[in-house]
Amino acid sequence: MDFTSRYVALGDSFTEGVGDDDPTRPNGVRGWADRVAEGLGAADPGFGYANFAIRGRKLRQIMAEQVDAAVALKPTLVSIYAGANDILRPKIDIDDLLAEYDAGIRKLTATGATVVMFTGFDARGSKIFGTMRGRTAIYNELVRGIAGDHGALLVDYWRFSEYYDWGMWAADRMHMSPAGHANMAKRVLTVLAHEHSIDVPPMTPVPELSRVDAIRANTRWVREFAGPWVVRRVTGKSSGDGLEPKYGRLTHL
Repeated sequence: MDFTSRYVALGDSFTEGVGDDDPTRPNGVRGWADRVAEGLGAADPGFGYANFAIRGRKLRQIMAEQVDAAVALKPTLVSIYAGANDILRPKIDIDDLLAEYDAGIRKLTATGATVVMFTGFDARGSKIFGTMRGRTAIYNELVRGIAGDHGALLVDYWRFSEYYDWGMWAADRMHMSPAGHANMAKRVLTVLAHEHSIDVPPMTPVPELSRVDAIRANTRWVREFAGPWVVRRVTGKSSGDGLEPKYGRLTHL
């Protein structure tokens, strides 16, 4: 089918949709990008959507594996969020990394497509991820500059205070919940100035825990989520190893 409008989503777990489980979809997740594609294509039978995002991918991998693939599809719209997995590494040269991001964004905007970028979230409510606030702030300023230089649209995740509610996050505390993904889809469609009727599903209530129960919950989180995440980093493995893109070719959802 010849698609007259072509949206290509690039990135890591954020864009793949991790945290928004849906066993009927490729890789078992839905996510905000699928919701955006559904909204944009609802009244447009010529709308095509591809999603190359894979969980665990770092910025340089996204630049190497996904940017040229997106360009080949002659997109009219591209969304990209890259760098979050790099910021979490013990050592990182953000300036060098973002210089490569700049080159990738230049290549994408040269297609004539509308390009949507994201700032990183302010994780000040997390005792662990909150330690990365300084790095994320530097990353964000560089992203703002790149977006401005190349005329990209910016979804300013850093300023979305609704994500301070833990109901917006999945049990792993690293990825957005279904409510978080639905809300992000609304945010993206707003930046695109596209009308939408997305309903944010009810958030799972996060109960107030006693000190003892909080320790137990944190211990369980370390065992089930944080521990395996650290092991993967130490051993050089990724949660995305062996996964293919959800939608490696243009499709209409």
